[in-house]
Amino acid sequence: MGFAAGLIVAAVTAGVAESLTGYSPSSSAPIPLAVTAANLLGLWAGLVGAVLVFSRRWGSGHLSTDFGFRVGAWWDIPLGVAVGVACQYGLVPLLYLPFEQLDRNLAHQLSQPTTRDTGAVHTPGGLAVLLLFLAVGAPLVEELFFRGLLLRSMAASLSAPVAIVVSGILFGLAHFEAVQFAGLAAVGVVFGALAWFTGRLGPSIGAHMAFNTVAVLTAVHLH
Repeated sequence: MGFAAGLIVAAVTAGVAESLTGYSPSSSAPIPLAVTAANLLGLWAGLVGAVLVFSRRWGSGHLSTDFGFRVGAWWDIPLGVAVGVACQYGLVPLLYLPFEQLDRNLAHQLSQPTTRDTGAVHTPGGLAVLLLFLAVGAPLVEELFFRGLLLRSMAASLSAPVAIVVSGILFGLAHFEAVQFAGLAAVGVVFGALAWFTGRLGPSIGAHMAFNTVAVLTAVHLH
């Protein structure tokens, strides 16, 4: 319900931003930063709202207690960063390598979502704002929802390995990117394992931040 609510609010906020910027989703033009930000803020409203409602009605009311939303050791972030970079440069390329031998255009298709999000960024200030949303805000909110609320809720009735895999698949599906689904699901499983076996979200947040940062900076560099 929280995810559905986020999609509805995002449709409204992004629609307003599209009207103000004159952007048409059917065009091949890069997505304006204002549209990306409005879309994310709308989605986050639903995700964070679901987390807060769940915590207050059925939990302790403290995100750190209910969902492990904390950094518990000095190595949480360094570990996460190392895992995130390894996923971006190792796991995902290896996963798609056999298919790239069959389709030489696959690498270009895989980069399209990030290219669309970064194509309208032409200044250091714009890049800083984009990184704030994609490399800081998105990891914090998505880890809290997918590895905090969703994973822990499913683990109450499923075995931990099954809950980790299912939450990873749902994470991949939530991005609505058919070509990128397998990579996103695999990364979601890795992030889920980090969160589950450490008992907190610090490592998975660090991994998610590093993963997204590398993707954004690489796309901007290639413009």
